[in-house]
Amino acid sequence: MAYLQQNEIELYAEQVSKNGNPFCGDSYFYTSTNDYFICVLADGLGSGKYAYESSHAVVEIVEKHHHEDVETLMSLCNDVLQKKRGAAVAIIKAYYHSKEFVYSCVGNIRFYMYAPEGKMTYPLPVTGYLSGRPQTYKTQRFHYNANSRFLIHSDGLSISGVKNILQRYPTLHGALGDIQSLVDGTSDDTTYIIGNLL
Repeated sequence: MAYLQQNEIELYAEQVSKNGNPFCGDSYFYTSTNDYFICVLADGLGSGKYAYESSHAVVEIVEKHHHEDVETLMSLCNDVLQKKRGAAVAIIKAYYHSKEFVYSCVGNIRFYMYAPEGKMTYPLPVTGYLSGRPQTYKTQRFHYNANSRFLIHSDGLSISGVKNILQRYPTLHGALGDIQSLVDGTSDDTTYIIGNLL
């Protein structure tokens, strides 16, 4: 379990590999600067070593270039997957001062943002996966309010009633417990990141 708390963000991240496999096909990276928070989640196709190689390559390129905009980062991720198995990739970048976040996703990764007044934002991903072939990205920009909670997860997590989970508890840790109870380590590699933009 990874945990981050800074002035503008609090988050928990957890990853479970299928059947305890030493190689998890999911990889993620996040960081927070004075100006923004960025997170990438990549789910390599299949499972095992080659899935890990694909998702890890994506995460490394975002870690190196996280100052770039989301559109540029998606293009870099696609390029790095040439001659690899491919991966579903989602990137979120939240700009603290303008209270905006930019989101782009190709493939089966889910993202939800819940605002304290009850509004749920759920941008739909582009179907498919990144593999180095020419690709269309749909980059969306949204406004967020202080104390908005978000959840991003790979398809190993099967979850319904996300809004209830994100609004039910006074603390993020309470919501985390609900999500942990839904993880099935035998079905697929699973990664989820739950956060609060303060």
